[in-house]
Amino acid sequence: MALIKTQSVEPVAEESRQAPRDCASLIASLTATDPIARRWAARDLVDCPEAAAALVERLKQESEVSVREVILTTLTNLGDPVAVAGLVDCLRSEDAALRNEAIEAMQKLPDAVAPMMRELLADPDSDLRIFAVNILESLCHPEVETWLIEVIDRDPHVNVCGAAVDLLGEVGTLNARESLLRVKARFANEPYIRFAADLALGRLRET
Repeated sequence: MALIKTQSVEPVAEESRQAPRDCASLIASLTATDPIARRWAARDLVDCPEAAAALVERLKQESEVSVREVILTTLTNLGDPVAVAGLVDCLRSEDAALRNEAIEAMQKLPDAVAPMMRELLADPDSDLRIFAVNILESLCHPEVETWLIEVIDRDPHVNVCGAAVDLLGEVGTLNARESLLRVKARFANEPYIRFAADLALGRLRET
């Protein structure tokens, strides 16, 4: 029985990359019907800082997981204020997957995210404040503990404080001890806060 030669995937991908590669054309290709063309465009836009807004807009409506991944990688590599502001806006989305993707992308941008962290942690929306604490979980920045201490000292919402206390149990030092005692007293009628604070207090490390 003769073998039927299957067509290689790579030539299809390369054909989808034959459109003009200037920044304006690449931005236009973000809305192409072919997801491979959209993926190539998103990847090649890494050299086009002016494309951040278009990438964010596409991210909010893109259904192909592989394209979304490339868009997020490009936004992370761009890392400019427009890209970061767009990711922050994604935190307000009703799409849980998009919110989680934005959180993961922002965790990779400590220097770009740091200037707006206090603003995020003070946002009127308690859910967004929790997402901001989630960003801190893997944000490699020296102020993470300071921001978490400010949260448990000032935030009125038990769930926001609970998220911050949980994280202090992982990253906190003895500098957080007094704040943990205070939040435990402030939410004395909340069993979880008492439990989490005691757990965090037992894990604090010396600076």
